[in-house]
Amino acid sequence: MSNPITAAAAGAVLLESIENGVALLVMNRPEKLNSLNNELASALNQAFERIGKNDAVRVVVVTGAGRAFCAGGDLAMIGKGREARDSKQLEPVLRAGMGAVLRMRMMPQPVIAAVNGAAAGAGMNIALAADIRIAAEDAFFGQNFAKVGLFPDYGGTYFLPQLVGPSKAAELFYIGDMIDAAEALRFGLVNRVVPGAQLESEVKKFAEKLAAGPPIAMRAVKQTLFGSEKDALSRALEAEIQHQMRCFASEDCLEGIHAFFEKRAPKFQGR
Repeated sequence: MSNPITAAAAGAVLLESIENGVALLVMNRPEKLNSLNNELASALNQAFERIGKNDAVRVVVVTGAGRAFCAGGDLAMIGKGREARDSKQLEPVLRAGMGAVLRMRMMPQPVIAAVNGAAAGAGMNIALAADIRIAAEDAFFGQNFAKVGLFPDYGGTYFLPQLVGPSKAAELFYIGDMIDAAEALRFGLVNRVVPGAQLESEVKKFAEKLAAGPPIAMRAVKQTLFGSEKDALSRALEAEIQHQMRCFASEDCLEGIHAFFEKRAPKFQGR
């Protein structure tokens, strides 16, 4: 999606604007498919905290710059940390992501994920944390943690079974393959699918329709739907971090990352 951000903000990893009561957040690392590093994860966390307190904002839209929504964690950064056995390369990204998705779910305003391309790993789970997901026809989704020996994070183990049931969630987690937008719609992962060229206009029209609605009633609906989840979601997010850090320390993680960059099938040994 395009956005009215000024050229002065072009170097920022997260672009932000507010227009007609709609806050637009654009993950802005297009050359990295908007993969998550410390800076971007922290920026998302801070933005959701700040916007959640802004009564002038009635709806939030989150999307990605370029041809991806978010490709998940920055594997170059994660691989560097794993080579050095340095958990400090990964845990801050996980902690910031924990805060971001919890704030998305608990903030008073409805959140729309406009999925304009690949939504993989943690990127898919950011989309799942939104109230509503609208995807371009050429978008695709994947819980591809298993491909690199890692554990689902950013709330995936909490959100995905709610949407597709535990059995289908298990399949998506275990195999880690990507699915297209049409399949995501059939599974109930997204609310609607639109032609890519129309994504921006359709999301803008929908967001402005929500923004014109009664904010007291809509915020009460969101609180009723999701407010009681806070403790359970917090526990799930913390458990994900603990599992992820253990997987990060494994030889399987190192093998998975090497295989990814070498474009070959990994050979996992359970160590």
